[in-house]
Amino acid sequence: MTLQIEFTVLGDPKGKGRPRFSRVGKFTKTYTDAKTKMYEDKIASAARLAMYPHEPLTTPIAIWMEINVPIPTSYSKKRKEACLLGVEMPCKKPDIDNVAKGVLDAMNGIVYKDDVQVIRLTLQKHYSTEPSVYIMVREYLP
Repeated sequence: MTLQIEFTVLGDPKGKGRPRFSRVGKFTKTYTDAKTKMYEDKIASAARLAMYPHEPLTTPIAIWMEINVPIPTSYSKKRKEACLLGVEMPCKKPDIDNVAKGVLDAMNGIVYKDDVQVIRLTLQKHYSTEPSVYIMVREYLP
């Protein structure tokens, strides 16, 4: 049987931040910034609920991700309507690849053993009145 899970992370999608560095004596420490860590924790929590009672997958994985970004409040009513109809596309931050990277990293060890198992990734970003990220993960078995 092919396992498929789906879950939605509510709130504004966030891209994975750049790694931060600090010096500790002669050594340099690398860490994730607090905003990215909080968002990844939110994704991990939703993934845990969706995976229960299953163990992390060890098979190849296909992922579909729908990134729903908020329409700027400064847009006119006509422009907001164009956004919802898909006439105007969200060519603005967050970058689609940075959002995907954060989601993939957050699901490591929860949905799958390691994100190296992801062999198919489908991404879509559009405007929405309810900002969120919808994620569907499926075992990819030929």
